[in-house]
Amino acid sequence: MPEYTQQLLRSLPKVDEWMHKLAPRFAVPLLLIKQVVRDEVERERQAILSAPDEAKIHSEGEWAARFAKSLRRKSQPRFRPVINATGVVIHTNLGRSPLADDAAATLAEAGKRYSNLEFNLATGKRGSRYSHIEDILLDLTGAEAALVVNNNAAAVLLALDSLAKGREVIVSRGQLVEIGGSFRIPEVMAKSGAKLVEVGSTNRTHVQDYQQAIGQETALLLKVHTSNFRVIGFTAEVGAADLADLAKNNGLLTMEDLGSGSLIDLSRYGLPREPTVREVVTAGIDVVCFSGDKLLGGPQAGIIVGKEKVIEQIKKNPLNRALRIDKLTLASLEATLRHYYQLEDALENIPTLAMLTEDGLAVKKRAVRLLRKLRPAIGDRCRAAIIPALSRVGGGAMPEYSLPSFAVTFELTATSGTPGAISPNRLEQDFRALATPIIGRIEHDRFLLDLRTVREDEIALLARQIADYFREWP
Repeated sequence: MPEYTQQLLRSLPKVDEWMHKLAPRFAVPLLLIKQVVRDEVERERQAILSAPDEAKIHSEGEWAARFAKSLRRKSQPRFRPVINATGVVIHTNLGRSPLADDAAATLAEAGKRYSNLEFNLATGKRGSRYSHIEDILLDLTGAEAALVVNNNAAAVLLALDSLAKGREVIVSRGQLVEIGGSFRIPEVMAKSGAKLVEVGSTNRTHVQDYQQAIGQETALLLKVHTSNFRVIGFTAEVGAADLADLAKNNGLLTMEDLGSGSLIDLSRYGLPREPTVREVVTAGIDVVCFSGDKLLGGPQAGIIVGKEKVIEQIKKNPLNRALRIDKLTLASLEATLRHYYQLEDALENIPTLAMLTEDGLAVKKRAVRLLRKLRPAIGDRCRAAIIPALSRVGGGAMPEYSLPSFAVTFELTATSGTPGAISPNRLEQDFRALATPIIGRIEHDRFLLDLRTVREDEIALLARQIADYFREWP
């Protein structure tokens, strides 16, 4: 090994020595400090061995700064709140639907205290965790019985495993979709033990297609929401009522996976018409399943409602225990569902519904308030403007529909002395790196902060972080 390489290796910090130097400066566990020092020293060692000509001997100050930066990064929680300024309301990557304030408070209370999760306060004996929300779901959907598992994929899997294992399930070919995370209906069906029977064509399926496919091994007729996939133009599909009638006449069960699901008709607020859960139940479908954290605006959950005899069969499946919800989900879901007893209460207090139905001018007023807070701080260093924008519903619901919105854009002015120094991509990256990350979007070579998905109580924090960011530029 060349002498210079050996010299570089000998200059590397000693782990124990630096542990004692750093410990008084950082209120973090000694084990974390040890791991950080080891990682940084090993990283430098590998760099020296792979390219010694490019390496150098670092000063004590340089090592101290390097260790400090790594410690701050490693001691910061990985799971962090962010400000969603993308304009996508139900943003899967950002946690889908934010909870209502009281639902979040109920969740926190359930987490830090004991509860009557499976304890009947009236009898003093063991109870059912589902009893806390089943009656509410029956009131809101008109179903005879209900069950909740940990997400909608689990709901589909559990229902198919319970009702059609080893038998045939008939599905329209146009509904065999793949959604986020490579979730494919045929693969879930195969995992449940049910046998897939495709009918119709990609764009058109009729009642007679189902009728001709029914045989002695048929157990279930399944209807699936196509989520963020659409076939438009020359199309046809069988409605819930017609499918239920066909199944009843043939002694079969029906099931509909509504995907996002909705307890209210959002078309009255200008959004596209989607069947509500109550409408599908009323149509006669035996089992209906949908998500809790999409249009419903609650926590991640898979909700199953339908005929009592059928739901009881699903409840008895041993797989149900593996897929059941925990106390945190239960607490926040109950709080969310209770808002739906009064429509105006739900629209005002459930953030997802509030964002979806908010008037565009109200969004613009929020953008104006943001600029008012920013201008004294950024002065002539940056040009900020409000522009019309289009938000998205997100979450696989209403994929072709846009919501009129307003966004704020930023660019350095010529007087800043650094024209062109901040590209849209650089802004997007830098804003993601802030203490509370700000997630925007790039559109037409501009970085946008869409205010439809920014809460009123986030404006002050948003303005403070942006102002501090631009103050650091020369």
